[in-house]
Amino acid sequence: MNESLSQRWYHGITRYQWLVLFIASAGWAFDVFEGQIFVVTMRDAMPSLLGVGKEHELVSKWNDWAFGSFLLGGAFGGVLFGILADRIGRSRTMVLTILFYSLFTCVTALAQSPGQMVALRFLVAMGVGGEWAVASAMVAEVMPKRSRPVMSSIFHASSVFGTLMAAGVGATIVGNPGLGASAWRWGFAIGVVPALLTLLIRWKLKDPEQWIKARELAKQDTNQKTGRLIELFQGEQLRNTLVGVSLASIGLVTFWGGHIYGKNALLRHAQQQALATEKVPAKADEATKQDAYKVHDEEIKQAEMLSMTLNTLGGGLGLVFFGTISTHLGRKKAFILYHVVAFLLMVFLFKGLVANQASAMALGITLPVFGFFTVGMHAGYAVYFPELYPTRLRSTGAGFCFNMGRLATAAAFFGFGYVTITEENKALLLSPLYLVGAIIILFGRETNQEDLPE
Repeated sequence: MNESLSQRWYHGITRYQWLVLFIASAGWAFDVFEGQIFVVTMRDAMPSLLGVGKEHELVSKWNDWAFGSFLLGGAFGGVLFGILADRIGRSRTMVLTILFYSLFTCVTALAQSPGQMVALRFLVAMGVGGEWAVASAMVAEVMPKRSRPVMSSIFHASSVFGTLMAAGVGATIVGNPGLGASAWRWGFAIGVVPALLTLLIRWKLKDPEQWIKARELAKQDTNQKTGRLIELFQGEQLRNTLVGVSLASIGLVTFWGGHIYGKNALLRHAQQQALATEKVPAKADEATKQDAYKVHDEEIKQAEMLSMTLNTLGGGLGLVFFGTISTHLGRKKAFILYHVVAFLLMVFLFKGLVANQASAMALGITLPVFGFFTVGMHAGYAVYFPELYPTRLRSTGAGFCFNMGRLATAAAFFGFGYVTITEENKALLLSPLYLVGAIIILFGRETNQEDLPE
């Protein structure tokens, strides 16, 4: 019987390997917190900086531009720090990325204009994109083959804790009327906390033996130089790169343009309840509706955060189980399963339930399943991308594939910033991309049960 199937994935894992998983996961969780804190504050922060109401058309435009800036920064930082990790080592580069995103998130609390917010989102994202590139490579290199897919899935699934932290901050701080109109600034100020993690990294982590061997080999053979970006587009690496970038582009575009709007499901329901309570007809003008929403602002915010939490919990399970599913089905079949079901659920939630004012119970039951499939394939990037590249290119390749996907997403958001479209319709417009992803993976290599390339 195959080794990976005859033993439990956690058998024989050393204390140091668990520590690597913990540190990588904590870094990624805080990583995601820094990204999601904008999601939970954008209905408060941008109106405050613009000096307009929450539903003003300028708010949506500037939020889309902020998303675009964040994604561009992630793409740039992911490539830059991915190359750096292959050249100077995993642990030192991880310290740099975490300091980058935590300090610039904290500085965002002092933003005085929407332009400053957009610029700071770029800088935060540089660290965010870089940390994933380093940590995914490190987890893959430290873990035994039979444990690698599950450990990599757990690593990526730690993003759930980052989103839940952001939702908690949104519900208790950003949505706290006692803190006034500037409560959103405290949400960003908390972003300095991850900087403390760098102390543990410098104290405990060491670079993987595979990377040390690759560095020594590079000194003896110039053809084995580490972190050489051009090699991603040469020979056998070209197919890996094209498939990886395409998968990540689809996953990230649909995440930021669809999955995150799962938070609107119960939010819309709460808004409908507010209108009913205040006896405001559904056909009333927007100003009248906004007055009704303001009366129930706290309840609406809590409903939004509950939606986000249910969506995220389902997503977390989808991420964790990708490793196990891909071990039994293979990487390619697992990707196809997640993509096809995600398409069906995207249409069902936004076209079937939200558009037809479904009950809170129906929405609450659907959201975890929706999250499971619409975000679960993202763990596949942490599992699959490091398996495609040799050690000397692993962080560079994985970081490039994952973070170049942000460029496509940034382009989509900058485009959406120039048109008027509801968030739910945006999700529906992007949902067919999941089917494209199911086709693209057919052209990829199957890496299940293989050793990491040296």
